[in-house]
Amino acid sequence: MATKKSSPKTSTMSASHKNALANGRTEGRVIREYLEIVEAIKPKRGRRRTPESITKRLAVIATELKTADPVTKVRLIQERLNLRTELAGMKTKTEVGTAEARFIKVARSFSVRNEITYDAWREFGVTPAVLKRAGIERD
Repeated sequence: MATKKSSPKTSTMSASHKNALANGRTEGRVIREYLEIVEAIKPKRGRRRTPESITKRLAVIATELKTADPVTKVRLIQERLNLRTELAGMKTKTEVGTAEARFIKVARSFSVRNEITYDAWREFGVTPAVLKRAGIERD
């Protein structure tokens, strides 16, 4: 006797499962965006540059380029290119504040779901004030 072949089961996700996945993706995106900003503005050795100090140095370079010898000129051109790139990459306070506000809204649930501790956030560079506002406390 021939047995009836069973068709492969097609499982469908429930609406709540789909919503949970979408929520996780959204939270992950918000967290990633904020952490990239934190990493980009982490203090580095030496004096921290401001947009004003970079603009001032660019003006000095423009003046020095007029009278520089060829080797110095190429070095100044490279410095100018580096400074323009740095200036373009600087985040405004508004951008940082917006990303921080979104981070604060989702950080607690993200931390609980992914078992990320206060100490891990701190070691990465997230400030205690931001963690406190997000409701993430020391263990």
